[in-house]
Amino acid sequence: MGTATYFAHRIITPEHEKKDDTAVLQVAKGTLTLRATPATLTPGRYGLWLDKGAGHARVGEVVETGGSGRSATVTRELLGVDLGELEPGPARWNKYYYCGTPRTAVGLPYEDVLVTSDVGDLPTWRVPPAATEDTGDWAILVHGRSAMREETLRALPVLHRVGFTSLIPMYRNDIGAPPSADGRYSLGLSEWRDVDAAMRYALAHGARRLVLLGWSMGGAIVLQALNRSDVAHRVQRVVLDGPVIDWGSVLAHQADLHFIPRPIDHLARSLLRSKLSRLLLQISEPVDVAATNWLDRADELSHRIFIIHSATDETVPFGPSQDLARRRPGLVHTFVWPSARHCQEWNTNPSLWEDLVASFLR
Repeated sequence: MGTATYFAHRIITPEHEKKDDTAVLQVAKGTLTLRATPATLTPGRYGLWLDKGAGHARVGEVVETGGSGRSATVTRELLGVDLGELEPGPARWNKYYYCGTPRTAVGLPYEDVLVTSDVGDLPTWRVPPAATEDTGDWAILVHGRSAMREETLRALPVLHRVGFTSLIPMYRNDIGAPPSADGRYSLGLSEWRDVDAAMRYALAHGARRLVLLGWSMGGAIVLQALNRSDVAHRVQRVVLDGPVIDWGSVLAHQADLHFIPRPIDHLARSLLRSKLSRLLLQISEPVDVAATNWLDRADELSHRIFIIHSATDETVPFGPSQDLARRRPGLVHTFVWPSARHCQEWNTNPSLWEDLVASFLR
């Protein structure tokens, strides 16, 4: 029971304090050398948090590798320093690549607005389209679990070009957003209300057609919003990147990675949906993992959905994304990215990612 309770608690608890996971070993003109890890060896462009998040740098492709074992190093292109001083010391890998605001990160004008949900006012970025005339097309961007709004900045340039007003809200339990009553995630089963609030904000401010974009757990939140929101009929299309289609498959995958026996995984799921959860897990509403299984609920989907999912996603298996497309052919389409870590398809080939999204939205 103790292990199952711990596993269930980890699933629903926001992880806001993240530890440094690499180190800057040397800085040279146009390059920097890092301690080698699976993340820092990955092809593509990424960010690097410095000085406990007070600084930030952007890095490009691998130039060379050296050493072995714990002494292994990787030298990468240095594309820029956004904040602070880049010098040898601890650092944390940033898969978002960008940091800051739409203006500082990608050079787009924006305004800070508030979206009112049932938990309170959600800080939100509103980014206008490139066209001088507003077409009424709005996109709402939903980041993943224990992530920040910066995760979605990568999508802003292409949305801006094709004429969308973009709305990027925080949601409950984000740093800087109102917490839920229990301060816990419900895997999309309550967070969808914040997306619903963003949809209503957009419609009240001139939106005629809505597009939803979700990354990882943001995909699970979007799917719940499509099913539960009274204004979901205003959504024209949906783009999901590395989405959680079935939390059950994700939990089973994570249990296997951490050598947790399947009976304990099943007991954890039972705890999440039971009345005991209020006492053991300190949550205000039970979490029914079965309600997040969109393979079993595929017939309930009615929106055109485009899924980009890496075949080498180490966190959220891509199999359920493919299976969903097979169950709803013509409605759900997938592009299986050949190789990228979780929600890092854009990082490995930005132009392809943007072309795919633009083509689907047009």
